[in-house]
Amino acid sequence: MDRTEGTTPTEAAAAEGAAQDAPAPDSGKGRGRRRWIRRTALAVVLVLLVPLPSVLTALRINYMGDPADGTYTRNRDALWLGHAWVDGRKKDADVTALARRLQGTGIRDLYVHSGPLEHNGTLPKSVYPRARWFIDAVHEKLPGIRVQAFLGDVLATEGPDGMRLENADTRAAVVRSARQVLGTGYEGIHLDLEPLHSGDRDYLGLLDALRRETRSRGALLSVAAHQIDPLPALHSLSGTFTDHPKWWSQEFFGQVARRVDQIAVMSYDTAQPLESTYGGYVAQQTSLALEVTPPSTDLLMGLPFYWESNFDHWGHAETVPAAVRGVRLGLSRTDADRTRFGVALYIDFAASEADWRAYKGDWVR
Repeated sequence: MDRTEGTTPTEAAAAEGAAQDAPAPDSGKGRGRRRWIRRTALAVVLVLLVPLPSVLTALRINYMGDPADGTYTRNRDALWLGHAWVDGRKKDADVTALARRLQGTGIRDLYVHSGPLEHNGTLPKSVYPRARWFIDAVHEKLPGIRVQAFLGDVLATEGPDGMRLENADTRAAVVRSARQVLGTGYEGIHLDLEPLHSGDRDYLGLLDALRRETRSRGALLSVAAHQIDPLPALHSLSGTFTDHPKWWSQEFFGQVARRVDQIAVMSYDTAQPLESTYGGYVAQQTSLALEVTPPSTDLLMGLPFYWESNFDHWGHAETVPAAVRGVRLGLSRTDADRTRFGVALYIDFAASEADWRAYKGDWVR
């Protein structure tokens, strides 16, 4: 996803929220040009390998049909929140407004941006000075809602700068940072490390260590996950032609899902040109994720609560109504009665009233 607001799942929202959230590291023109080159190369590869009209037709067909009755919120949804909630800019009145906004929804977890982690895995306490205040305020005004520390960083998988998970000391520091932030009162750790290539054994080892830490404290471990190969082994094929494989194999997704309490798919920034093809893509992603996520893990499908139009994310196509319909179709076809399932809304500071209406009207009801 290449999203780096220390690290948030989308670059679009990071840019839109730059006035209120920390700037992305290594966000200069050189990095932007490299990103544009690799995305263009990936697009060329896909067009050459698979006839574009065939792909779009298949996705549009996947968007057809009616979702099953009852495929609505299971009251396990989540909302990603920006950094302003824990650095002193938000006040009591803001929490009151948030409580009004969430009343009657299915949101159970808040992933509040409390990083970024340093490249060596450490986390300065100065980054989240008002975390305790926010946690207490949420518990007072939103009883039953859990607050998780949203932590992330850029990985040095596609460039010289960033966190290196192959370094054992760095992984140990991430675990210590999790222990530190949980001591503040957070009820879970939500980890987003990007770009994370499929099959990364060091990442799986880190999750194992973090799970031991969170379980010892009765806390949750959740992650933001890359999309799954829409075609078999596409991540390997794209990685051969570019330095940005983008997708995870379905097998690796399942390996991650078995190590966490919640896994939230970043099912946006898909480059789909139409609402119907985007919704069909989300339906496919939902089915692929359901097939390998164990019943004991909450599976959350991401909803694009922001507007942007570029090669990665066409705003007229990647809409909340299309995403919700796709989620419901995938759920209906694969595991309509699954209880540990929901949607995750990205992100509070970029959301429009239309986004909230669509979420409540189409998913919450």
